[in-house]
Amino acid sequence: MTKIPNSWPFQEAAKINLKGLGPGEKIVFETGFGPSGRPHVGTFAEVARTIMVMNAFRELNPGRADDATLYAFCDDMDGLRKVPGNVPEKEMLAERLGMPLYKIPDPFGVDESYSAHMERELEEFLGRFGFEFKLISSASEYCSGAFNPGLKRVMEKYDEIRAIILPTLQEENREGWSPIIPTCENCGRLYTTVVTGTDRENARVSYSCSGSFAGGKVRGCGHSGETSVLDGAVKVGWKVDWALRWYVYKVRYEMYGKDLIDSARLSGKICRVMGGDPPAGMVYELFLDETGKKISKSVGEGLTVDSWMTYAPIESLIYFLFQNPRKQRRLYFDMVPKMVDDLLAEYAKYPDLEEIEKPKTVSWHMEKIGRERPAFSAAVNFSTLLNLISALGAGERELLWDYVRRYDPGAEGSREVVDKMVDRAVKYYMDFVEPAKKYRAPEPEERLALESLLEKLEAAHDGLAEDEYQALVFETAKERDLEAKALFKTIYEVLLGQERGPRFGTFVKLVGKPRAAGIIKDKLA
Repeated sequence: MTKIPNSWPFQEAAKINLKGLGPGEKIVFETGFGPSGRPHVGTFAEVARTIMVMNAFRELNPGRADDATLYAFCDDMDGLRKVPGNVPEKEMLAERLGMPLYKIPDPFGVDESYSAHMERELEEFLGRFGFEFKLISSASEYCSGAFNPGLKRVMEKYDEIRAIILPTLQEENREGWSPIIPTCENCGRLYTTVVTGTDRENARVSYSCSGSFAGGKVRGCGHSGETSVLDGAVKVGWKVDWALRWYVYKVRYEMYGKDLIDSARLSGKICRVMGGDPPAGMVYELFLDETGKKISKSVGEGLTVDSWMTYAPIESLIYFLFQNPRKQRRLYFDMVPKMVDDLLAEYAKYPDLEEIEKPKTVSWHMEKIGRERPAFSAAVNFSTLLNLISALGAGERELLWDYVRRYDPGAEGSREVVDKMVDRAVKYYMDFVEPAKKYRAPEPEERLALESLLEKLEAAHDGLAEDEYQALVFETAKERDLEAKALFKTIYEVLLGQERGPRFGTFVKLVGKPRAAGIIKDKLA
């Protein structure tokens, strides 16, 4: 490809530096997953976006395409810091706070450990969508010795790493801080151990289990001991752990949320001190829920990938994620109609795009992960169906189809897509639109305006175009000395029970003139 497409995945891919990687050596893209909670939409988003960058990298570097690989790194060596709200056996988990996740029993009673259950869920979850990745267990890497070269390097650079981190800590926490966190041989906890001495030449530390965490609720057992830093006896703290992975795997690309900017900066410094190069990466904005709060993986409330798929195809969520990741946006169910409509518009125009333009679309990325783009050329979309259901009620599919055919005879050619969309639109309407409807009676002046509009509508020809039906509202507003905007608001609130709605002309064309006139009569009555 001679010209780099002007889309963010390609701009990110162009930043990747292959210095120090020989022919055939893996080009590692990485995402991180803390398996203390169940896979969430945030996890899905980071993997999907990283795969978009990897698709772009392969397109720009066809000779190294087979070397690019995504590591989904699960930090199951981490200790359980709090009990998530979306898992059973909370009492059992509370007793094991501070223990490594891979050593805690599965609260669901299915897998060999807490983290094994979460990792299996993650693998199944991501595998459903055609994502290509390799699941990496932190505990396996520590215990197998894969991290030993990096851990030895941490011991060699112990003082330099401390010099990077200490200025970022409160003064009372600086003296006892160590990049090494031993697991207590007596109680099995992390975070309660305090390093009391180091044997850097032999990669060993002495420690006492005399600390506390969780606001002092979890305290050490008082044991003192000595241990190797190799083969899983310890882990390193979060910022050092990130640098350790970058150093050992020679990670070339990893994106992260805005809340981790400072952590990434410090990890980059540590990686350089160890003798490695930090990866290229992009800072993305965090998703907000319906209340404007950051979406939390550990809580797991609100919108999930599966709940989105109840109302829309997964490609519409990926379409949402493809939009500027650096812009903060709400990710909630009210985004569904627009994302589906925008995706359908892309489907319709994609076949006619020039080849250089196709990589700028979600459809191109979907093809790269083996998800076939459906043929779509209909004028009807998700919002159209919601308007139709609002007028007719959530009735039988064939009744809705009769109106769809009347509005858009070409919709039959996209039958499979529209069929699925009808089912999902009915579900969405019943769950979100219908409960929010609040009809009101018209004020006297509004009643006169609606009666005038009804007269014009009944006198009009059945075959008028949408714009001609739309013009009836403007004519009525002018005659009644009303603002057109105010009359449209009256139509939505009185006829449809909502603050916003479809263009009046589109609505009449969709349901037919007799049905539209009947609705006005019903509300006036």
